[in-house]
Amino acid sequence: MGLGGYLASKSEIDHFDAERAREEYEIVHFPQAEEQEIVDIFEPYGLSRDEIQPILKKLKSNPKAYVDFMMKFELNLERPSEWRSTISAATIGLAYFFGGLLPLLPYLLTTDTIRGLAFSSIVTLFALYVFGIFRARFIGLHSVHKSAFQTLGIGAVAAGGSFALVKLMG
Repeated sequence: MGLGGYLASKSEIDHFDAERAREEYEIVHFPQAEEQEIVDIFEPYGLSRDEIQPILKKLKSNPKAYVDFMMKFELNLERPSEWRSTISAATIGLAYFFGGLLPLLPYLLTTDTIRGLAFSSIVTLFALYVFGIFRARFIGLHSVHKSAFQTLGIGAVAAGGSFALVKLMG
């Protein structure tokens, strides 16, 4: 899973680089179309083509700034950090490792699998509730317990669905 996170982040960087190369090509080979795109960006704010001319002139004098402007305001893209891929891989990999380890730990405390399942369910539900609280605090939600129960509920439905599927398969 960590590898998937790494590749997804790398793909975002590759996408940004490809779009940047396309913009660099377009400002050289299709300057009128690129100028019109800048006009289209500013017109909704009440600026006329004449009022935009000094901006166009300044941007055309600095191709790097021109491309930076188009990337940000036409395409709404900013280059992801080079470290993002590594951080994403580590975060996802560790989350899956510890998230998978937590439900397994109760089985180490008992030889009775039914009791292990009961303990595992309790530990997992508690962990989901606590995770929901941290999630709410991290993103600034006012209703901490609503977030906790939402996270717990989604996790319980996913676990119950998995359990039912295994039971159906024998």
